[in-house]
Amino acid sequence: MLTAADIAAARARIGSHVVTTGCPESFALRRVTGCPVYLKAELRQQTGSFKDRGSLNKLMQLGDADRDAGVVAASAGNHAQALARHAARLGIPCTIVMPNNAPLIKVSNTRASGARVIQTGETLSDGMAVVDRLVTVERLTLVHAFDDPAVMAGQGTMGLEILEQVPEVTTIVVPVGGGGMISGVATAVKAEKPGVRVIGVEAEASPGAVRSLEAGAPAHVEMSDTLADGIAVKRIGDLTYPHLEALADDVVLVSEEEIIRAIFFLLEREKLVVEGAGAVGVAALLEGKIPVAAGDTVVCILSGGNIDMNMVSRIIDRGLWADGRLASLSVVVRDRPGYLNEVTGVVAIAGANVLHIEHTRAFGDIAVGKVAIEMKIETRGRQHVAEIVDQLRELGHQVDEVG
Repeated sequence: MLTAADIAAARARIGSHVVTTGCPESFALRRVTGCPVYLKAELRQQTGSFKDRGSLNKLMQLGDADRDAGVVAASAGNHAQALARHAARLGIPCTIVMPNNAPLIKVSNTRASGARVIQTGETLSDGMAVVDRLVTVERLTLVHAFDDPAVMAGQGTMGLEILEQVPEVTTIVVPVGGGGMISGVATAVKAEKPGVRVIGVEAEASPGAVRSLEAGAPAHVEMSDTLADGIAVKRIGDLTYPHLEALADDVVLVSEEEIIRAIFFLLEREKLVVEGAGAVGVAALLEGKIPVAAGDTVVCILSGGNIDMNMVSRIIDRGLWADGRLASLSVVVRDRPGYLNEVTGVVAIAGANVLHIEHTRAFGDIAVGKVAIEMKIETRGRQHVAEIVDQLRELGHQVDEVG
């Protein structure tokens, strides 16, 4: 088992080379939960995630022969970028095995750090066969993304920072994938303040920790697609599982829709761009899945911010639709001059904005002599949409909200 001394040593080793990330209070989350909530912003690390800590701690403990030979890892994202960057800084050759479908930006960033990138297979499990061969043939050192004591100790340095930044903390919320982060953080925190609750959060699409705790041993799970790709693993670590079992107070699950709402909340209310894996803790708090009281003080770890901007755009649209600030209306009116103007006039007088409009006669389910008007509108919210719909119906038009 990892010890507090391991984590203290890791901090002394890597402290001057990683960012001591901020932990500001979220006043928006205080209003939701009724207690102070602080956000540990690991997205401010050099490579945009907490992975800098564990990767660097492992690299700095390699002997000369291992440094000369180089390191290897299978990763599709944050671990790859962190390992490649710090290996380059230390002059250590680095090879990363990535799936063929890895996001192009992550492949490009990893290569830009000087790593040799080998793309193969559809999953990280496919790539592990290549990693095993490179370890044997080229004598490379495997730097596992989570199932390694040095990596776990590096991640645990977050726990020491949290205790210093928020000494009154009663609950720490930690994203869970393979278990390296929660193992390190829980070890550090429980050693100094055993009464602090450590709550893990993972995606419903990848419930490895929950299923393992139910089974009493690391369990294999089949994953579904998830926005929280940074914590999507098929099996929790053999080394991390005992820490999770002994030190985590609970692990809860959040859905894809809840993750989307959390990312949108952080964008709009906190002005923070957070990836799906990094937002799961906020998702759990927003949905009331972690019980808190007025006397609690919560720290929620935002583990990373490496999210594709196209995905951010879609999440913003999704969030606006959910709030009713974007809406799509289907209005059936008589095919006579002036009716289109009447419909758009109602929207304008109500103070909404028409973003897109289509005027169509060729609908088989619309009576002859009528036309369909499809409008995408920008409003103040759900109640505003309802008012516009009511006003159009009062004029005798058939109106339905689409989607």
